[in-house]
Amino acid sequence: MTLETRSHSAADYVYWSSLISGGVAGLVVDIVLFPIDTIKTRLQSERGFVRSGGFRGIYKGLAPAAAGSAPTAALFFCTYDGLKSHLGKLATKSQQPYVHMASAACAEIVACLIRVPVEIAKQRRQVLSIKYNTSSVEILFNALKTEGIRRGLYRGFGTTIMREVPFSFIQFPLWEYFKLNWTSITGTALTPVSVAICGAIAGGIAAGLTTPLDVVKTRIMLADQSEVNKTSAYRILRGIYRERGIRGVFAGFVPRVLWITLGGAIFFGFYDLTSRMLSSDDKK
Repeated sequence: MTLETRSHSAADYVYWSSLISGGVAGLVVDIVLFPIDTIKTRLQSERGFVRSGGFRGIYKGLAPAAAGSAPTAALFFCTYDGLKSHLGKLATKSQQPYVHMASAACAEIVACLIRVPVEIAKQRRQVLSIKYNTSSVEILFNALKTEGIRRGLYRGFGTTIMREVPFSFIQFPLWEYFKLNWTSITGTALTPVSVAICGAIAGGIAAGLTTPLDVVKTRIMLADQSEVNKTSAYRILRGIYRERGIRGVFAGFVPRVLWITLGGAIFFGFYDLTSRMLSSDDKK
């Protein structure tokens, strides 16, 4: 086997491992923690928690979330690991955090091509309303028919990226840093459990700091078309602050941090575990 062939094989393994590991991790997280996500969405809704359904039907919207979670996570990690591998070779050790930030940002933008339509269907199902009391497919078809691709299927695309990129800027460099220093600080080897702990801490910090952006994204995806066309993310956030103060800006803070902290533990733990299993099988 030539050096070039080995290089291609290693690159192919990185992509396939990322696709499978990311897909498995994403699916597990969305199914296990879906009720917390529903509560968070209803707290952020303009209609309020009780009028949006309260604790009723907390699994509404699970189908689109489950259907979209695996390909979204797979696409994200395929892009992230691929870019990190290539860019990492060009950067010095001190520049590695910037590599992680750039890789995560690009991966989030790519993943949003699937994530945004899924989020629209999921969140409109989560908020119990006569207006959205239809199937996920019908919600997306109606959005496409009445509002088009940009204002329908991809409504809130820019706001979602505005939330996801800062989130990734915080989460992934922290996750990589915690993993890198785990053994020297704790004196124990890096295992799937320790990777999960690193992911939980990094995710919780990032989730708390980016909650206001998540509130804006939720409002835009749930709003009527006429309301969306007349406002911007900044105006929405300013309006929420005037109406409800800092509590409104950070609505859903506790369930969001809880959801992403637990989700980070499960997601990164399963991702690392699946990667190790695939690596073990590849060596046999």
